[in-house]
Amino acid sequence: MTAPRDDGCVPSPHRVVIAVFPDVDLLDVTGPAEVFALANRVTEGRAGYEVRLAGPDAGPVGTSAGVRLLADLAFADVGAAVDTLLVPGAVDLQPDGPVARVDDAVVEWVRSTAPHARRIASVCVGAHVLAAAGLLDGRRATTHWSTAAQLAAQHPQVRVDADPIFVRSGRVWTGAGISTCIDLALALVAEDHGEELALAVARQLVVYLRRQGGQSQFSVPLSRPAAARRDIDELRVFVTEHLDEDLSAPVLAARMCLSERHFARVFREETGTTPAAYVEAARVEAARRLLETTDRPLEQVAATVGMGSVETLHRAFRKQISTTPAAYRRRFRTAS
Repeated sequence: MTAPRDDGCVPSPHRVVIAVFPDVDLLDVTGPAEVFALANRVTEGRAGYEVRLAGPDAGPVGTSAGVRLLADLAFADVGAAVDTLLVPGAVDLQPDGPVARVDDAVVEWVRSTAPHARRIASVCVGAHVLAAAGLLDGRRATTHWSTAAQLAAQHPQVRVDADPIFVRSGRVWTGAGISTCIDLALALVAEDHGEELALAVARQLVVYLRRQGGQSQFSVPLSRPAAARRDIDELRVFVTEHLDEDLSAPVLAARMCLSERHFARVFREETGTTPAAYVEAARVEAARRLLETTDRPLEQVAATVGMGSVETLHRAFRKQISTTPAAYRRRFRTAS
């Protein structure tokens, strides 16, 4: 789609159809809808987005938040004129954690509608619906981290990547969990009308920055389970707040009043990794944030996060995220 027209002419509508069904995640629906609405507002309607909710039947639909939505159309009445087909998700809470719900009627409608849509996007666990419809076969895709293992187990032909906040594979997009629906929708606006409009919408939403798809959906602390020992969790907080200090295993062991050998064993048991690996991952994450949001020289970034030298920063980036700090900054630096 081309940039919004500024000649006063009414643009052709861009029809966005969002699937809704019982217990759908509310933000998965309203977040993208708000992004498209703000794109219209910022351009005084020239963005041309026309958002419609479609459900098994027209009328009220209960969501996971207890708030009811109103489906404009029944699935059967949508027709073939769809520019963007957006599929949110729903989960069932089980003792072992959330399980993505896949409704056969929704899957069948998505399967029959997708060939007529210019692009298809899933939000959060909506990726499970796309996979069940056969739309992710042979593609790389993401979903909420808590159901990524389920998606991989049930659909081995899908290349599941649980880390990015969204993934594009041709005309099929998949988004990660909850608030990343905003990032996905902003990326769709950028594809349609350019980065300038997407950033203008982000400012209206008071989004701190418009995150790119390759960024991780969780930080180093969130990627590790909470420790059973409170002192280990407190140490992890200490690490993130003192990255520019000496965080070697002997120093951390002394802080815990443990022998270095005992400390290493306890830390691995509680976190699933070594103290050195955890500290390096935390430093790389902090460096990523600085590269995304500042123009500080690499020497200063390395010093701030406790890497010591640009060479050490390079080695850690190559090891952790398979790129260089400079290449990462070029891709993810937020516009001033």
